[in-house]
Amino acid sequence: MATYTGREADPGNQRAAGRGDRMQVIIRPTAEEASWLVARMIGKCLKAKPDLVLGLATGATMERLYALLVKLHLSDGLDFSLCRTFNLDEYVGLPADSPYSYRHYMKTHLFDHVNLDPRNTHLPDGMAKDLGAECVRYEETIKRSGGVDLQLLGLGKVGHIGFNEPLSALYSRTREKALTPATIAENSRMFKDPAEMPRRAITMGVGTILEGREMIMLVTGTAKAEILAKAVEGPITSMITASAIQLHPDCVVVADEEAASKLQAREYYHWVFDNEPEWTEYRKK
Repeated sequence: MATYTGREADPGNQRAAGRGDRMQVIIRPTAEEASWLVARMIGKCLKAKPDLVLGLATGATMERLYALLVKLHLSDGLDFSLCRTFNLDEYVGLPADSPYSYRHYMKTHLFDHVNLDPRNTHLPDGMAKDLGAECVRYEETIKRSGGVDLQLLGLGKVGHIGFNEPLSALYSRTREKALTPATIAENSRMFKDPAEMPRRAITMGVGTILEGREMIMLVTGTAKAEILAKAVEGPITSMITASAIQLHPDCVVVADEEAASKLQAREYYHWVFDNEPEWTEYRKK
């Protein structure tokens, strides 16, 4: 498969998500507007490349975004029929049909509501007998698909992407990972019996994630303000694996005003969205 640059439908040689030479931060007034911007960006990429390989994330922040993508599919005919998806992670020990699995999450919020071919939706198998072999298989499947064109990311409260907990190597690959007490406490609230929350997960590695050609991180809410500032404007460190996005040449962070409240360069980030030509179409209501 030819390498996707997002330029095919962009005569100005500007990528659908960015410029291809830096990380950008875009601030929108509300969580709804931030999510709507990301939905439109994903829609543009999908229209430019119908067989887009899309990396997906889960979590409360993504629920609003997936609802908007479903809306674009139903109201505007956004076509997912040739799209291929790879999720960041899955719990170890949960079958795909568990109401707490990420396969179930994706079916509930996106897969069952758009025209995605189920055969083109991929998540790690947390029930695999040989988890090490499953991690290798997942990496190989991504490679056979030509690599991820557009990687969607959220931001964990301890600064992790996927389940790359603190001290995950910045060149790590897909692997089984022990979850921190903080992650267990945060995610166990989703379980009817918090004691059933798995203690381990399979996750794409930081190195795997960074191989995505384009990257969008969506962050909303006051609770993420401090960790977002550290991830975006602080040093690159394995203690905050999201800080590795600073190494990516085409990454856009989209945040609402609450999540952006502790960013030092807020004025500049607002200026970029209000003035740079690549964002003109997104400034239109």
